[in-house]
Amino acid sequence: MKKRDLIKQLRVIARESGLEFGLVREGRNHEIWSIGSDRLVIPRHREINERTAQAILSHAQEVRDDG
Repeated sequence: MKKRDLIKQLRVIARESGLEFGLVREGRNHEIWSIGSDRLVIPRHREINERTAQAILSHAQEVRDDG
């Protein structure tokens, strides 16, 4: 999955749940993003492994369902 598509999906999840979504910091190999008060670690690659992307989206869904 392309990283920009993953970020778009995460923005939609955050918007639907009424939570803020934004970049916290950039590291050498990963970026730290936040949805509400939870943090998501996203690799700094243009293409993200499909399993990794699904795990990140799944975590974001859990945050939305808990909020």
